[in-house]
Amino acid sequence: MDVFESWREAITTAFVPLELTALSGHSFGGGLASRQLGDVQLSQVSGGALLVERTPLTIRRSDPGYFKVGLQVRGACAIDQDGRQTALDPGDFAVYDSARPYRLRFDSEFRMFVVMLPRTLLTITQSDMARVTARRVPRAAGLGALVSPFLSRLSRQLDTDAVTPNMHLADAVVDLLSATLVEQVGGPDVSSGMHRHALMMKVKAFVAAHLRRPDLTAATIATAHHISVRHLQRLFESEGQTVGGWIRMQRLERCRLDLADPRLTELPVSAVAARWGLVNASHFARLFKSAYGRSPREYRAQTLSGSSGLGKIDGIRSDPPRVFPER
Repeated sequence: MDVFESWREAITTAFVPLELTALSGHSFGGGLASRQLGDVQLSQVSGGALLVERTPLTIRRSDPGYFKVGLQVRGACAIDQDGRQTALDPGDFAVYDSARPYRLRFDSEFRMFVVMLPRTLLTITQSDMARVTARRVPRAAGLGALVSPFLSRLSRQLDTDAVTPNMHLADAVVDLLSATLVEQVGGPDVSSGMHRHALMMKVKAFVAAHLRRPDLTAATIATAHHISVRHLQRLFESEGQTVGGWIRMQRLERCRLDLADPRLTELPVSAVAARWGLVNASHFARLFKSAYGRSPREYRAQTLSGSSGLGKIDGIRSDPPRVFPER
């Protein structure tokens, strides 16, 4: 089996049955890396000039009911579905539905970050889905200005295997994409409220990805999102929370999961706390007992002597990057 055939088989296995045609007479090289976060799959795909087709035949072979979001990272892409065509430049993204035929064309070397998730997770009706496919969401307008940098950061983290394995990140991806699709259907009347919701989801995903940093504060979060600290505080106050309190509970929950993990029994309690940004061991012990009613040591001992499954995160899988070099 040659390089292109191996790459084509890997792509079809990772996504859905597809027809792939190399458009260049030169040797083909490509790459694929994927990570599963619950029901959400994140993938980085690269290759040479290529035509990708989801045909009626491949749909009959398998239709698992997935919606896909393609963020152009490098090169350009033309997407066709539901009688529409749109062109993507780096930073732009579009959605397409695996239940109906579509076509992606890359006329030169490309890299695309793909989010694939069940259609049932999105808060949008089936009829509205058909209205948003193959529509360019620009990187600098509306919710695209929030979602594109978020997806771009996930793309870079996937390249370095630095995507934080937590289900809150998966929820944030779903919420941000749902908000974007609603904006596409509903126009500016919907955009204002959805924009605030999307910003909150982006902030929470940022926090989840940076919990290990002891210097994670309201100021650093606000700066990363180009908003004031007061604006950030109001976002959390609207949900009956504080920025510091939410960060603290997220860190404590990650520590709780690590303490319940039998693979980490050799790691001292203080080291568990430090790896999640809680560097003061005695302060961590007080916070943990206040939140869970037991000291960290007591919780670890009781949990590991009882149900060994408590505290595990389900649905997290990381596939190593696969590279198909030119020959």
